[in-house]
Amino acid sequence: MAFTDRSLPAREAILSAARSRFATDGYDRATVRAIAADAHVDPSMVMRYFGNKRQLFALTADFDLRLPDLTAVPCDEAGHALATHLISRWEDDEGLQILLRTATTDDDAADRMRAIFAGQLAPQIATITGDATTAATRAGLVATQALGLVLCRYVLRLPPVVEMSRAEIVRWIAPALQRFLAGSP
Repeated sequence: MAFTDRSLPAREAILSAARSRFATDGYDRATVRAIAADAHVDPSMVMRYFGNKRQLFALTADFDLRLPDLTAVPCDEAGHALATHLISRWEDDEGLQILLRTATTDDDAADRMRAIFAGQLAPQIATITGDATTAATRAGLVATQALGLVLCRYVLRLPPVVEMSRAEIVRWIAPALQRFLAGSP
């Protein structure tokens, strides 16, 4: 979405107000009206510039997978360490779940999701494998597993996947992540 120079101050005020409101109230309690009031704009301006609350949230939230240092983990345990970490992050951070839902229909949110995996995971994979040429592909394949799991567990709520414990999920997904992280193509 292109913005004129005149709209930039209002847009920045909305983003700033949204960051603050989401941080203090959380996603569910934050309202477009409250964000607009904090930014000293009409609620229609929020919708005009950002579409809806989910899109605004996806643009303002600072998403970080907070990946463990996989280079410090024995190479043959990297898949287990990553699976354990990812399931914990997704279960404990509603914002990541919202970002995934939004990313399925919003290009900006999809860009954020791609940047998370490319920017946070690919460099570690390059270090683990010593092969920077396959790091992006490996990170993408890790993302297929992680995002597929999250989509099925939290968005589609497939009963067998929802009913699994964290430990069961880790046991099932860790071998696939291990292969993508350090296995032979």
